[in-house]
This record gives sequence, C-alpha cells and structure tokens, in this order.
Amino acid sequence: CLYFSKLNHETRMSRAFRQNTTQKNTYYPQLLGTHGAVATEHYLATKAGADILGGGGNAVDAAVGATFVEGVVNPQMFTLGGECPMLICMAETNQVISVNGNTMAPGKATPEVYLERGLTDVPDEGILSSGVPAALGALVTVLARFGRLTFAEVVEPALDYARNGFPVHAGLYGQERFGIRDLEEKFRSQWPGSAQVYLPQGMVPEVGKVLVNPALADLLDYLKTMEQSLSGNREKGLEAVHEAFYRGDPAAEIERFSQEHNGLLARSDLERFETHFEEPVSLEFADTKVFKCGPWNQGPVMLQALAILESYDLKSMGHNSENYLHWTTEAFKLAFADREQYYGDPMQVNVPMTELLSKDYSRLRAALVDPEQANSELRPGDPSRQQALLPLEERLGGDSWGHGTVHVDVIDGDGNMAAFTPSGGWLKSAEVVPALGFPLGNRLMTFYLKPDHHPNIIAPFKRPRTTISPSLAFRNKLPWMVFGSMGGDQQDQWQCQFFLNRVLFGMSIQEAIEAPKFSSEHFPGFFAPHNRFPNLIRIEPRVSQKILDGLASRGHRVEVGADWSEGYLLAAARDPVSGVLEVGCDPRGSKGEVFPACALCW
Repeated sequence: CLYFSKLNHETRMSRAFRQNTTQKNTYYPQLLGTHGAVATEHYLATKAGADILGGGGNAVDAAVGATFVEGVVNPQMFTLGGECPMLICMAETNQVISVNGNTMAPGKATPEVYLERGLTDVPDEGILSSGVPAALGALVTVLARFGRLTFAEVVEPALDYARNGFPVHAGLYGQERFGIRDLEEKFRSQWPGSAQVYLPQGMVPEVGKVLVNPALADLLDYLKTMEQSLSGNREKGLEAVHEAFYRGDPAAEIERFSQEHNGLLARSDLERFETHFEEPVSLEFADTKVFKCGPWNQGPVMLQALAILESYDLKSMGHNSENYLHWTTEAFKLAFADREQYYGDPMQVNVPMTELLSKDYSRLRAALVDPEQANSELRPGDPSRQQALLPLEERLGGDSWGHGTVHVDVIDGDGNMAAFTPSGGWLKSAEVVPALGFPLGNRLMTFYLKPDHHPNIIAPFKRPRTTISPSLAFRNKLPWMVFGSMGGDQQDQWQCQFFLNRVLFGMSIQEAIEAPKFSSEHFPGFFAPHNRFPNLIRIEPRVSQKILDGLASRGHRVEVGADWSEGYLLAAARDPVSGVLEVGCDPRGSKGEVFPACALCW
C-alpha cells in the first residue's frame, strides 16, 4: 500500500503543469503592448476606449469615451452629475496639464443658509449637497483642446449602452450601501426618479438583467444634435455641446428640479461654470517626478508624504515590514494633518503649497516621527514660519472626504497620456433628475459651515476640496506612468504605496497593484461629519500576524480588514526608451463586488 501510495503521488506530480509555488505570482497577468493601453473600472468602458484608439482617436479621445461609458454602466460610482479631475500629457510637448473638473457651489450657498435650516453640516445627500455638474464640461473641454474626434464619435458607445442596455454587474446590484439592492427602499419611498430607471417593472434588477436608461440616451442624443447643427467645424460643434448643456434645456431641467426640492442650484450657476486648465503640483522623488492636481484636490498630500518619506531609508526596511509600515503610516498622518489645516479652493483661499512641499519643511516634519511609538495627535505644521508644528490654538480638525469613484488610464501608441478620476453623482447621492437620467452630485458635503476661517468653509461659487486624485509621473525626465484609484480619503495612501512598490521595490504594475495595502483613519475625513479615529490603521490580512502585533506594540490600533479590500488601483506605463506599454487593474474591484475593472494592452 505504501508503494502504491508513493507511486500514485509521483505519477500525479509528474503530470502537474507546475510544481513550483505560485504564492508570489499575480492573479492578473502582466499586460504588455506597443499600440495602446487602457484601464478602466468596467470592461465595457475599456472596450470603448480601445475601440476609439483603433478608430483613429488618441489617448484623450479614448479616455473621454471610456468615461462616458463609466457614467452609464457604473452609476453607483459615477454619473454625469459628478466631477472629473484629470492630468494630461501630450507627447508633442511633454507638458503636464491639470484639469480642474471639480464642481462649484451655487451662488446662494453660504453657511448662514444651511444654519438657518437647522443644519450643523452640509447634508451628505440630496439637493442641498449638490453643486454644478462638472464632468460633462471637463470632458467636452479637453476633447476640444486635446482630442481628434467629435462628441458624436466618442459618446457613441455610452449612447448605445444607455439606449439598448447593458447587463447589470455585481457591484451595481449589490455594492454595500451604494448598489441598487441597498438603495431599493429609498428609491421606492423617496426618490421616484431613481426608481423609474433603476427599478424596472418595480423590481431590483438581478445580475445579468439588461438595464436601459432612455432619459440619459435622449440627453446624449440631444447633445449630438446640437453638435451636428454645426457640422464641418469640430471646435464649434463641441462648443455647441457645452453651451447646450450649461445654457440650454438640461440647465433649465436642473433648475426646475432644484426649485421643486427647495434647493439652491440655479440655471445662472450653470451658465457661470467653467472648466479650468491649471499648472499641476509636482515633486521630484528618486529618479521620478510626480504630478498631481492642486490643493482643491487632496492630490498634493501624496507629494507631501513622499517628501517626508524621502528622509527615511524605506528600501532597506523591506517591503511591508513592521518598520516600513510604522514610518509610512506616521508620514501619512503628518501629511494629512496639513491637508486638513490648509487645503481648499486656491481661487478663494491662500494655500502655502510651495512651503508645504519644500525640502526644509519636509525634513522638519520627518523629524517628528518617533521610531518606536505611534502619535495619537493631529499635528499640522507651520509651513509659512517653517516650523515643524503649528501652535495648538491655531489647529483645525479633530472632530470623510469621499466614497464612490472610478478611474480611467489611457496611453496611446504615440505616448499621449491621460489619467481621469470621474466621481460623484452616484446613485446614493441624490434622486435621478427624471428628464436627464442621472442624479446630481453631493460633493458640497465636504464643505464646512464653521469656523469662519476654515479653508474649506462653504461660499458662493467656491469649489469644494475633494479626494478624487489622478496621478501622472515622469521617470528620468520623460513621461512614464498614469495611475489612480477610487477610495475617498484612502486614494492617495493607496496610490503612494503603489508608487513606492514600483520605484523602490521594482515591482511590475500588476505586482504593485496586488501587493497588500493599508490605510490610516487617524485624520478627519473629508466627508461630513469629518470624524477621525486616532492611530487606527486598517490592513489586509496577507501581512503576517507578527508584523501586526509589532505595530500594535508601538501604539497603532490595528484593524485587520477583509482581504482584497484596500487598493482598487489602475495604472498604465510607457517605457521611455523602448516605447513598450504596460497596464494593469485591481482584482479588488471584482472581489469586493464594486466594479468589474478591466485592462487591455496591445
């Protein structure tokens, strides 16, 4: 019997396709190509982007088209009622442009208006949390400046899915708190406009059910018609699309809906709205240069964290070692304390961005980290006076920036790069405007109503600070990589870990995406009620118990999260020498029943 057991074992092993361990291999393959790279949070959006590249469009055309599809097939995360910050680098100039695709508060929005209604915070849903829908303006504006194709050409896939339908996926059906299943009762009892689209025949659509959105299809058709009325002139056609949305029938519908629900948003707010092109914020780190949107966005906090971490020898600590996790977490806490203290709309408040990123200030901040003990305070610095700590009486905070988001990365064969982070206007934010097929956003909830000197206090026409944060990086002074994620306050923590995995530890895109991640909740969240949980670190269970125990002994409140629940990253890169493209997406999207992320390279 022993002989046959051994023989059977040897026979079985000899027929195995692989005998070496697969523990360190990635779930998704490394994707390489030379013609195009597209990564989105839904396979239909990725297909749309790839088709647009194949049809003669460039990276911006493809990213715009993919984003429109995201707004149809991932409405639990993003619709046209939301926002879309962007970073773009065109190969012809190698200049990085930041696109302020953020919403704007109504002209009637003041702290007094909310306080008089008995509110202590801007609500986290409904019409009083809604600003001007910014996404469409940003998409059409970049298409006009950087794209090659018409609105009709890039919007066709989204229009097809809205008119003819698409199969409901697991995230749209069942994502915790954001999916149709969890919102069913609210739709039935409070939001009939949402029920009309997302409860067809009065039922929650199961996974695989084909869902249509006729009102959204009619809107996109209307905008196509406005463009085609000026056929023969691409730029004027795109201008007509923009004018039609912000000054035409859709603007009138939004004003009517707002008035019916006792809101503040008016047609005049939409008429005033503009998408701004800006110089990005940047930081050199090792042989790279990282670009982020400005301080109306949390993006610079990643740069601040990197500037602090530059003082430590992270590589010698080892990836995700106890020391590495301790020092990185403490750096995040310092950077995010400054985020809370200083970030806001730079068109309305003074943000000392140059001082916050200076090497001298960053070294002062780095010296605050105790190598053996987590610090429980919220400790903003004093960049203007170049002091490591701001006096206690001047500090803000201590009492979450955002939830649902998608991301789109595209690099074309010419090396043009686009990183878009569409977010907001999700199904949980507000009722669907019946005539338009999408809900308005709720980004105003990140504003404060007091104290008066808070950099993010609500004000007329002010843009709320937001978590949605695309990234673009150069390596050896040449365009290299675009990346981003969903995740609210966690976005730039996860993106920073991904970036360090690539730069310090030499991981491929897919390895860097799939490696275990963590996030801190030590600092106030951007979304009301702006809670903080001192020293709390949430980490995936693939980090060893010995390391977790070591972190706890240093004073960290360690919470082991569900596996594959920290990350949700996408990325695409181009080797500046060979031109070879690489792209990857995160299995966390499907494992967490959020969205079916997909990447394609050819």
